[in-house]
Amino acid sequence: MSAWHPSVFSFPASYAEARQRFLALAAGQGVLRAHAGAERGPDGETLESHSVWSGPEDASRVLVLMSGTHGVEGLAGSAIQQYLLQQMADGSLTLPPDCACLMVHLLNPWGTAWLRRCDQQGIDLNRNFVDFRHPLPENPGYNVLRDALLGTSREVRQQQLHTFERQHGRTALEIAISGGQYTDPLGPFYGGQAPAAANHLIQALIQEHRLATRQLAVIDLHTGLGPYGYGEVICDHAPDSAGTATARRWYGDAVTLPATGTSSSVPKAGLLDYAWHAIMDAQSCFVTLEFGSFATDTLFEVILADHRLHQHGMPDWHSPATRAVKQAMRHHFCPDAPQWRELVLFRARQVVGLALAGLTS
Repeated sequence: MSAWHPSVFSFPASYAEARQRFLALAAGQGVLRAHAGAERGPDGETLESHSVWSGPEDASRVLVLMSGTHGVEGLAGSAIQQYLLQQMADGSLTLPPDCACLMVHLLNPWGTAWLRRCDQQGIDLNRNFVDFRHPLPENPGYNVLRDALLGTSREVRQQQLHTFERQHGRTALEIAISGGQYTDPLGPFYGGQAPAAANHLIQALIQEHRLATRQLAVIDLHTGLGPYGYGEVICDHAPDSAGTATARRWYGDAVTLPATGTSSSVPKAGLLDYAWHAIMDAQSCFVTLEFGSFATDTLFEVILADHRLHQHGMPDWHSPATRAVKQAMRHHFCPDAPQWRELVLFRARQVVGLALAGLTS
């Protein structure tokens, strides 16, 4: 039987299961810390992010691996981290000399527990890394489409989206929906009005581990966008930057850039990437490892249904309507299919290997 087969390594079905398994595997692999918030999960459970530092404290090179920036996507991201911790424990994966690994587990634990992409404030953490001292980015396309996006009529919505696409193009449509908006807390891809708790946590980890003084390979794990089961290496460094040159040197020509139109992702405001870009040297890079599942139009419909469900506060977690929406979220962002899960584990292990090789090249 293949060592990659999901029957050998299962994916967690809930926040509680992800937390329990991660803690059990991380306990023997380095310095483990909990980062608790005040929020609770569906069963009243305390919600926490965790970080674990493996390897020399003074290592000059660090692999940073993050999961759960978009909460529900943390189910697959946690599985990847658990798999790598297991490989570190059995010796299948070893860190090179003078290299450490920092894993950040479930950056948005509330979203993981409640099967949402956003946090408890409705903030999409991957739109929250802007300079709030200055005027926030504008997204006029979102304002045009907002009522259709959150309306109950799929027919009306599809008609208006098709009209917008005919007039402005597919890229403009996707930017209008998902590029980031800062005016509508109840809507999708909302970047917030101030740094979220997870934003502060990232800044604290950067300071505490002196990451600005080290060479970094940062990988943020995501799911739901792009071809089924494929792990796309997305680089949001500027096209002519040292970060992009480093990403291409490490990961090859498979690296895609939203800024040049080669990615499944369109350019977006407020990405988590930008906090790391600001501290990186020329030999470091940040990439998003995005595992596709189903069509982009399906992605939007699933996310919009979840936002409609939460428009009037927290729904009855056990009602059939809630369970249907949450099952659709889980299915899109962490499919049950063993083929999908095997592809995810294989590609993640490959990309992590390339990152470690890049750090030591």
